[in-house]
Amino acid sequence: MNDLKQWTESILMGNKLKVIPIMTYPGIELCGRTIKEAVTSGEIHAEAIWRLNEKYPADAITAIMDLTVEAEAFGAHIVFPENEIPSVSEPLFSSLEMVETLPIPTLDTFRIPEYLKANRLVASTIKDKPVLAGCIGPFSLAARLYGMTEIMIAIFTNPETVHLLLRKCTTFLSSYCLAMKETGVDGVIMAEPVAGLLSNADCDIYSSAYVRQIVDQVQDEQFLLVLHNCGNSGHCTSAMCHSGAHALHFGNKIDMLEALNNIPSNILVMGNLDPVGLFKQANAEQVFTATQELLERTRKYPNFILSTGCDIPPHIPHRNIEAFYQAASLYQ
Repeated sequence: MNDLKQWTESILMGNKLKVIPIMTYPGIELCGRTIKEAVTSGEIHAEAIWRLNEKYPADAITAIMDLTVEAEAFGAHIVFPENEIPSVSEPLFSSLEMVETLPIPTLDTFRIPEYLKANRLVASTIKDKPVLAGCIGPFSLAARLYGMTEIMIAIFTNPETVHLLLRKCTTFLSSYCLAMKETGVDGVIMAEPVAGLLSNADCDIYSSAYVRQIVDQVQDEQFLLVLHNCGNSGHCTSAMCHSGAHALHFGNKIDMLEALNNIPSNILVMGNLDPVGLFKQANAEQVFTATQELLERTRKYPNFILSTGCDIPPHIPHRNIEAFYQAASLYQ
């Protein structure tokens, strides 16, 4: 995009509601491709984004939210169903002592080059709106490498080693985000859902402090870091603000009005329609009504961007997507 700063300022001035669902899987279906093909090929990933942008043009482009790419780069084993989201099959190591010898991967490892390729292809062809890449956050990556239950215990029993793991994750994610920036994308959505399991104080210590290090390296007037935490029910919003990210993205667990009241007005706030309970399981009329209700509740906040609470899952009814956009269009 030519001027991300101008785009951001126009939102904060309240010129026009922006609509940016986190959505790529319907684009894969429009291409007649499988999820496995899209998450392993930069060309197919880009094709899915292009097709989705043609049929359902949002105010910014989002890439696939695949939270296994970075864990795989570290050596974790990934399961690839044909038409479901990939998953980490088991933790990478069985004891925190193994963290000391854990190497930090390079950016030519496993699927990292394919995701950078997708970013480059899309950024080179779509210039009229921001293109937002995606990556996992440091605490969520650490949890995937060690195990969610294990790391929640370890922050109390062995915090020094957890911090060592987080430093390694942050070093890798910083280099990855810098590489994304070099592809020409306008920002990155950093997904940190596991941080929502922490208290506000611990979220500050084990998540936001490390996200801040990445923010300080990559974010500027022409590159936006969007911090996503769908695990936050409102208890760690303050910690998210401390990350320094210029945009915060919330899941459907949170009261959007409460979040907006607690966040500085110069920070973009995105959310938070339920991607599963609403988009996948409800009907079009319910999607339309819920979208209108959220827009009505948030109408006094120019920094609000209408979005989904997380990534839209595969196999959702297209009439529900159409109802979402129709409600947003009528509100305009």
